[in-house]
Amino acid sequence: MLATLRRDLRTARDRDPAARSTLEVALCYPGVHALWGHRLNHWLWTHRMPLLSRVGAELTRTLTGVDIHPAARIGEGVFIDHATGVVIGETAEVGADVTIYHGVTLGGTSLEATKRHPTIGDRVVIGAGAKVLGSFTVGADSRIGANAVVVRPVPPGSVVVGVPGQVISPSRPQPAHDDRMPDLVGISLQSLLTRVDRLEAARAGATVTAGADGAAGAASGDGAGQRPPIRLPQAGVWQGEDFSI
Repeated sequence: MLATLRRDLRTARDRDPAARSTLEVALCYPGVHALWGHRLNHWLWTHRMPLLSRVGAELTRTLTGVDIHPAARIGEGVFIDHATGVVIGETAEVGADVTIYHGVTLGGTSLEATKRHPTIGDRVVIGAGAKVLGSFTVGADSRIGANAVVVRPVPPGSVVVGVPGQVISPSRPQPAHDDRMPDLVGISLQSLLTRVDRLEAARAGATVTAGADGAAGAASGDGAGQRPPIRLPQAGVWQGEDFSI
């Protein structure tokens, strides 16, 4: 238990550039306090003291603004940044080295006493305000964009944005805990521009060609073929670049 608590402190220092010292993290970070409270409450829950664990969870919520059911399973190296408004349901499972920003909900969509909350894989990043609802798995190394609403399984290494959440396949690998998310609207607009290019080229009698990357271009005209490559969605998965938000 002590080793886990120390790792919680190291994790917060490593992932928050605003952290100046371990003592500051221990005294001033409600996300760390919420994790510590939950680890104690979960121990009480697993040792057949449900009422005491629920009382402890309510006290933790009052002090930190984080509502974690004591039955939820949270791995090592989890970091809850800013913490306020985070809700984690009873049957939720959170893997190791996950980063959760404020306003995140790991909720259920069923009233049955079964597994009804999501399972979050290792090293997942969940952006501010995101909602992950239902009994499914978010694959390891995935990133959930801010305010996304995820209601279906997410493959490992994916990026999800939008309402409802759409799976984005990044065109280049991303470093761990990167906070950049794809610009889904920008990709859609570029796709529409490509269609316009095709129509204008056809009307002008130009030959429309496709490059090796699938992007459309005109052999003649006013430079329509100079736009960046456009990759249309395939099997419901978007292909595109990432942009800072």
